[in-house]
Amino acid sequence: MRKFAVVFSLVAMVFLLLAACSKKKEEGSEMESLENIKGVWEGSINIPNQPLPITVEFEEDKGMISIPVQGLNDYPLTNVTLNESVILFDMNIQGQKLTFDGKVEQEKMTGTFTQQGQTFPFELAKGSKEEEVEEDRLVEVQVEGGMMSGQLEVPAGQGPFPLMVIIAGSGPTDRNGNSIALPGKNNSLKMLAEDLAKEGVATIRYDKRGVGKNASLASKEEDLRFDHFIDDAAAWVQFAKNDARFSKIGIIGHSEGSLIGMVASQKADVDAFISIAGAGRPIDKVLLEQLQAQLPANLLQESTKTLEKLKQGEQVKTVSPELQSVFRSSVQPYMISWLQYDPTEQLQKLNKPILLVNGTLDIQVPVKDAELLHEAKKGSDLLIVDKMNHVLKEAPADLEGNIATYSNPDLPLAKGLIDGIVKFLQVYVK
Repeated sequence: MRKFAVVFSLVAMVFLLLAACSKKKEEGSEMESLENIKGVWEGSINIPNQPLPITVEFEEDKGMISIPVQGLNDYPLTNVTLNESVILFDMNIQGQKLTFDGKVEQEKMTGTFTQQGQTFPFELAKGSKEEEVEEDRLVEVQVEGGMMSGQLEVPAGQGPFPLMVIIAGSGPTDRNGNSIALPGKNNSLKMLAEDLAKEGVATIRYDKRGVGKNASLASKEEDLRFDHFIDDAAAWVQFAKNDARFSKIGIIGHSEGSLIGMVASQKADVDAFISIAGAGRPIDKVLLEQLQAQLPANLLQESTKTLEKLKQGEQVKTVSPELQSVFRSSVQPYMISWLQYDPTEQLQKLNKPILLVNGTLDIQVPVKDAELLHEAKKGSDLLIVDKMNHVLKEAPADLEGNIATYSNPDLPLAKGLIDGIVKFLQVYVK
């Protein structure tokens, strides 16, 4: 238990340090030519139960690190040395030195991250700069904090076309359905948009605030609210309504994006709503179910009491070190705002055509959640896709094989998903 406590204490310390950072340049950097590793590397520091996604970019004579979940972007590395396959780089934050010591093998970088004597493994994979998008497919809308960028897919032929706004899931998941918290890419939401375009349905998909093209919209963690994501989605619906190329406008919400989409659909008065792998229970129940498998009885009891307080709108001043990564004070305002929304209650308020989709091999959101939503909303349509997992791919029954699909962009979407969505839209959104 002592080791468990030390691990979570360090997690909290890393969060606090990174949250306090700015883009202040470090003086006196000494670096060799980095031509052999030049480019973008994506991965995470593998802190137990709380992997910390990072992106490192090396240029010929310098390096930069980004940690999106903490609002840290392009922070300069102090030193980078490369000796054949041995890589060493570090960063200096508020007088503390954080070191990465590892090896480079082809397009993979592995090693040890060290801070104040504590060490954790890190792993990075060679990535690439974000794909170039044709100018006519890039669109912008005004949201709180500035302009938000999105990507538009319009079918060939003569419109107007129905359009669906696609909302990504939780964490640093981008508009294509990929997350730097996971190795590789699956491109699930990109495929969804492109396949729908082939069927005559236009889409707008966008990186959430703080992610990808919209990283500049990140705010301090304590200032972020669930309603920010709702308002952003509603803004995209309104944007589409003002464009004569599009007829009926709807929302597709994936995972956490399902709940965001339910509320945004009411706010923006959409013509149809589609939930894919959306939870059918309030987030406190889902979170407790996940924590139950990881925590001892005393910490599970504390988590239960903490969630009860947060659900009542009260912040909890004292949180055990082991639970800081989940209930740290800076994230509590966001959780309070999130806990105000019950998926079944929100769906009951939405009097529009509704399609609820889930896959039989989704290891994150089981079919029972879609069934709970279906029971709560009479008249909704239910689509259960055989063998589909959480990233919308056909997956094998074994856990390892299922997870492997999360990083395979070559796999097509599961059979039956696009057909089911298109049939629903043909009936309700003409």
